Amino acid sequence: MAHMALAVEQAELDSLYRDFHIEEVEVTARALAKDIIVPQTLKGAELERLNALSVADALRYFSGIQIKDYGGVGGIKTINVRSMGSQHTAVYYNGVQIGNAQNGQVDLGRYSLDNMEEIQLYKGQKSDIFQSAREFGAAGNVYLTTRKPYIKTGERAHVRAKMRFGSFGLANPNVGVDVKLAEGLSINLDAEYVYANGKYPFRYRRVLPSGETAYDTTAVRQNGDINAVRTEMGLHYYYRTTGFWRMHVYNYYSERGVPGAIVNNVWRNGERLWDRNTFVQGIWQEEWFDRWSTRVLFKYANDYTHYKNYDERLLPSDNEYLQQEIYLSLANKVQIFNWWDVSLAYDYQYNTLKRDEWVSQLTDQCFYRHTHWLSAATALNIKEYLRAQASVLMTHITNDKSQITNKPKVTPGVFLSFRPYPAIDLSLNAFYKQSYRYPTFNDLYYTDLGNASLRPELARQHSVELAYRKASNKYDLSFSASYYYNRVTDKIIAYPKGQQFRWTMLNLGTVKINGVDAKADMSFYLPLRFVLRTRLNYTYNTAIDVTNQNDTYYGHQIPYIPWHSGSFVFGLDYSSKRGDHYGLSYSFIYVGERYSQQENIIYNYVQPWYTHDLTLFGEWKIQRYGLKANIEINNLLGQDYEVIQNYPMPKQNVRCTLAFTY
Repeated sequence: MAHMALAVEQAELDSLYRDFHIEEVEVTARALAKDIIVPQTLKGAELERLNALSVADALRYFSGIQIKDYGGVGGIKTINVRSMGSQHTAVYYNGVQIGNAQNGQVDLGRYSLDNMEEIQLYKGQKSDIFQSAREFGAAGNVYLTTRKPYIKTGERAHVRAKMRFGSFGLANPNVGVDVKLAEGLSINLDAEYVYANGKYPFRYRRVLPSGETAYDTTAVRQNGDINAVRTEMGLHYYYRTTGFWRMHVYNYYSERGVPGAIVNNVWRNGERLWDRNTFVQGIWQEEWFDRWSTRVLFKYANDYTHYKNYDERLLPSDNEYLQQEIYLSLANKVQIFNWWDVSLAYDYQYNTLKRDEWVSQLTDQCFYRHTHWLSAATALNIKEYLRAQASVLMTHITNDKSQITNKPKVTPGVFLSFRPYPAIDLSLNAFYKQSYRYPTFNDLYYTDLGNASLRPELARQHSVELAYRKASNKYDLSFSASYYYNRVTDKIIAYPKGQQFRWTMLNLGTVKINGVDAKADMSFYLPLRFVLRTRLNYTYNTAIDVTNQNDTYYGHQIPYIPWHSGSFVFGLDYSSKRGDHYGLSYSFIYVGERYSQQENIIYNYVQPWYTHDLTLFGEWKIQRYGLKANIEINNLLGQDYEVIQNYPMPKQNVRCTLAFTY
């Protein structure tokens, strides 16, 4: 019996040769849900319908997460899952983790949706035990999957082009091509350019605790411009029945302004940031004797950052950073019985970081880090009633100039899924997991308050989830609700200290996190070729500091964690008999009140915010050509709001897109 992973890859191979039109097939068998913890997923047409320019914009529609956004197209955007911090959330690009040993942050704003096929969010870890060792280590995982080659039957190539333009000087052309080189072998190329001047109007108003208005200013945001170029190449080869290999090359270059914080009605606009991110990665997978599967991953990454501050009111700085990463992974899975699988994986990663004058010199004087991961996991599938997984991960990190004792750390995880009525797609899922978060290079050395004795974090996660799904020829319905309790000891938090590129770091000690996530997806297939789709997400979350009862902020909500947040998406689609497609999509995002500092006092209070977004689109097919046009109106009511205090977000803005495929 072929393994599930290979079956999925075989389906991807078949997609290389599928045509636009296939005969209708009625499927009567019910597929067994494979995920113990059901992921949140956006893909295909649903992903395109959202008012989203980058991956960060799309992730806002998931429950249980917080996005930090400093405003504009070029503003840095990071994700935080269940209040445990962005460093506890791993982001994977085509199966390999995006690394940043310098500060642990992944700027999701630089990853475009134009080349994205699917986004998945797993809280805990992916349900399949056939994965790299380091995937068992994160508290939450975001998987970004780029487009696979899409070539029509009997043709050798598929071309797509897109032009997006909009408010604040946005110009964003994109072009991609898929080429079939030989049977089972294909290549796809994708290139994108992004420009925006970032000059958006905003209103900045501050009210004193007494109720008196301190200042009320209307101005235009400055220094939020961006020039960025992204190029990617993917090479795919499938053996059809035994395995596959893929290789991916990625390059991103940007120059952007760093719009500073607005404090006491003073603008800071003197910071510039240059980034160059390049990586080459690959995956090879093979199946032996129908029961043993092997997967090999490799990656080399070279990341250059240049930060310069021209603002005389801040500490002058002109710093260059060069990171290099080498990553190797070997994973094996064996199916002992049809109901019992085991896996073993080992990963190794080598990171270096050079700063300033060392960047341009051939010298061994740099910070380095060796990381080893070793995992063992097992999975049991007892008929259709019970699925269970257990894993254990050993992490061993060594680096120079650190006062942390380098002892291996072992973190376990247990996952269960119980289906009391196999005829009904209803499951009760639960997991317990520990996650280990080692301080980054910035935490230890480079920030204003860097501390070589900064303690590593240990997170303990507990989660219980109820999931239900029902599908028919008239509607699809899925619902899930989960309660979670997390405890993080020696939690490291970061928040801006005047300059966006630098952070203030400290250990909070102990943080207790309780929350509820709920989501519902519904699709109704109406008469006259109409389809109505809705998606609803809600999160309630408390994350309180319980380190020391003598602290003034004991029992207070930690910075930038709202108690309530959620989103709602409504879409109405129409398909004509000749294949044309039209649609309307409305989305609403809400983030409740929160505080910008440790003390929950009125001076640190950050108001709730919400936005209404609207999209209209149409798709037409003219013989072998495809055309698409859409218009997006974001922040429809022009609300003044801030995701991060003192960083105003854009008011009402518009984006238009024209796309062509052949």
